[in-house]
Amino acid sequence: MDNVSTVRLFTLSGLNETMTFRLTLFSLTLVYYCLILFFNISIILIIVLDSNLHEPMYILLCSFCFNALYGTAGFYPKFLIDLQTTSPEISYDACLLQAFIMYSFACSDLSILAVMAYDRYLAICQPLHYHSIMTKKRLSQLVCFSWLTPCCILGINIALTSQLTLCSSHIHRLFCANWIIVKLRCITSDTSVHNVIAYATIIIYFCHGIFIVWTYMHMVKTCVRSKEDRGRFLQTCVPHLASMLTFVFTILFDVMHMRFGSDYLPHHFQNFIAIEFLLFPPFVNPLIYGFKLTKIRNRIGGLVYVRKSK
Repeated sequence: MDNVSTVRLFTLSGLNETMTFRLTLFSLTLVYYCLILFFNISIILIIVLDSNLHEPMYILLCSFCFNALYGTAGFYPKFLIDLQTTSPEISYDACLLQAFIMYSFACSDLSILAVMAYDRYLAICQPLHYHSIMTKKRLSQLVCFSWLTPCCILGINIALTSQLTLCSSHIHRLFCANWIIVKLRCITSDTSVHNVIAYATIIIYFCHGIFIVWTYMHMVKTCVRSKEDRGRFLQTCVPHLASMLTFVFTILFDVMHMRFGSDYLPHHFQNFIAIEFLLFPPFVNPLIYGFKLTKIRNRIGGLVYVRKSK
């Protein structure tokens, strides 16, 4: 056992079995991260610079892309540094910060998806009241909700974790996660409060999922009656639905594996499950919205056409 008073540095052993492929992995990761930055920043700039896109749906999409930049910044730079070292390490404080960023990012994604579902519900099911309900004030409140709620919940989780007495400094992962740090506690440490907060968090975001399903049931029911509404649903809701399914599957695999997963699975597969929510949603979402939403697609097409003309 490590002396609990000196556990101020964690070792990350998730890369132990990839020593011979580190240069290739570093190159691919760097290119992939640059693409994530390029796609998300491009969507943000297109929305910010085009006044025709200053509508609730696009502002929420902009928030979605900002969240992707926030979450990936907590993983990729550190991961790229770790690929260049033989024994990756992270300080105790940096580990807690990374754990906070990883899962506040994931929770914010689900909160933003819930707010986007609410926006589409109003636009399709209550079009006559849409502008009176989705005012600038209401929109700013919803955006703040989607960011502050996850930060508060995860802040409480991390604060509780920081009070634990740890008896190990070895993290068998590519990055720090709150539950993994909790599992390093000494046997004498009480985690009953952690379990209560963890289950409360699961219930809160399960309710987010129920709300999204409820809004889609109403939208589908409404769209069946009108050809115009069906077109609007396919145009604006299908990208949102694709983003939601991508997020749910990736985060569900990670949470289930972290809580109940077997250590007998191949190590590479465990790493893949752990970082799925950092691989697919931040990369796929801007592509889905960029190609599917007409205004953004036309804006991108206009920029490409102007560049070719020059």
